[in-house]
Amino acid sequence: MVEQLDAVFHALSDPTRRAMVRTLASGEQTVGELAAPHPISLAAASKHVKVLERAGLVHRTVHGRRHVCRLEPRPLAAATDHLRFYERFWNDRLDALEAFVSPPPEESP
Repeated sequence: MVEQLDAVFHALSDPTRRAMVRTLASGEQTVGELAAPHPISLAAASKHVKVLERAGLVHRTVHGRRHVCRLEPRPLAAATDHLRFYERFWNDRLDALEAFVSPPPEESP
């Protein structure tokens, strides 16, 4: 589990790979289609897809010369669950800070 989370966060650490994941959220794409909006070669796009595959975020199917990719959401859900812990932690801390810096409520007569 920890190793997969490490792979997911590593894969998502690159802006090109994050953009590819976002694109795949709307449906299957070929590696060429994933590469098109970026100033990278097809070979570089394929390397990015391999990183996403190793993290379990993408499944690639080969149809002749076409490599079709689709998003695998399960690893993203695991990463989201991991981050939710920290979201609760920071919300608690920020609530405590707000209570500390807020003026005391005015007393009514």
